Amino acid sequence: MKKHTNEKLKLAFQELYRKILLIFAVIAIGAIILVYFMVDPSLSVFRDDEPKTEIVALPETDDEFDKIENGIHVRTGFVEAPGMMETVQNCTNCHSSKLVIQNRMDEERWKSTIKWMQETQNLWDLGENEEVIINYLVTNYPPRKKGRREVLTDIEWYQLEE
Repeated sequence: MKKHTNEKLKLAFQELYRKILLIFAVIAIGAIILVYFMVDPSLSVFRDDEPKTEIVALPETDDEFDKIENGIHVRTGFVEAPGMMETVQNCTNCHSSKLVIQNRMDEERWKSTIKWMQETQNLWDLGENEEVIINYLVTNYPPRKKGRREVLTDIEWYQLEE
């Protein structure tokens, strides 16, 4: 009977030993993964080494660079109108023309935005160009009142069944 009890005890210890080894293995693998994430959080080993950039050829002449098609400045998307070139020269040095176009503001808000950029973003004094630029922006990109959201169109409505 003692032999039988010893064998049961031996089997229980072996089972416990296996479980402890399994727990340590899981912890070790988790630690290795954690260290890897700390060293290379972007998982660059699993990505292609090819750059995701695209090489764009610049126009060879100024005529191509400042080309206007259908009343739109091709490079920036600005509407062709008096003050466009001043706006291009002063605004697109620091940020995209899309940022200018999407921020439709009235004259007062444009003035305060320019003042803010001069105080905090190192925008230079625009001098006489400030009035030309503001007039261009207010004329061609006035504020739009859209409401809460655009009206839904092309929707197939259906009846709810009770």
